[in-house]
Amino acid sequence: MIGATLPAWFWAVYYFFFLTTFGTAAWSIGMKKHKWLPIIAILFTVTIPAVGMMNSIGRADEMNEFDYLIRQLQQGARWSLYSVIGYFFLAGWLFFFVFNSIKRLRRAGRSGIEYDGGE
Repeated sequence: MIGATLPAWFWAVYYFFFLTTFGTAAWSIGMKKHKWLPIIAILFTVTIPAVGMMNSIGRADEMNEFDYLIRQLQQGARWSLYSVIGYFFLAGWLFFFVFNSIKRLRRAGRSGIEYDGGE
């Protein structure tokens, strides 16, 4: 029997977030912009869904994934703390990646030089 789950739009946004984060981190490594932060971002992007899925297998049928994560966080489960820390790190990574990209594009526009994508 399948228990309660979050709506499909949530899962679309959730996995788009992870794919975008993975892509930006891989691009950053490929362009040699940073070294350790994108590696950490890739590790979180791969491990957070796996850890969450493995630990949510035994949840009660009436609880959705978010409710279960919050309940486990309140009980002090390490996997839930790892997931929340990872979510905040990945959100910060995306924010700073976008912020730095916009800043770089504006700087290229002011100097009269066309932006070539970092090549």
